[in-house]
Amino acid sequence: MISNERPSPYGRRPYQSQGYGVSKFNQQPRPPVNEDTLKTAAVQIERKSFVFTLKENPRGRFLRITEDVGGRRDAIIIPSTGLLEFKKLVDEMVKASGEIPEKQPSPEA
Repeated sequence: MISNERPSPYGRRPYQSQGYGVSKFNQQPRPPVNEDTLKTAAVQIERKSFVFTLKENPRGRFLRITEDVGGRRDAIIIPSTGLLEFKKLVDEMVKASGEIPEKQPSPEA
C-alpha cells in the first residue's frame, strides 16, 4: 500500500474537499469547441509523421503539431501569438544543427 493511500486518522483524506485527486472519469465532459481548420500540411521524417494544422476557435488562432509514431499520437499547441518566437527558435536550432559537427560513435559501441 502506498503511504498516501492509508486511511487518515482524522477521518478524511487531505485535499478531498478541494477536488484534488478527482479522476478525469468522474468529471463532466467538456462541451465541444467549434474549431475551423485554416491550413494543414504533413511531413514524413524517418518513421515519424508530423501534421501541422493551423486552426481557429472563439479563443483565437493556434498551430497544432501532431506527431504520429506507430499509431501513438502526441500533440503540442502553440497560440498564434507565439508563432514568430517559435519560428525563431526552430531557425536557431536548424542553424546550430548545421554548424555543430555530429559526434562519431565510439568503436566500443
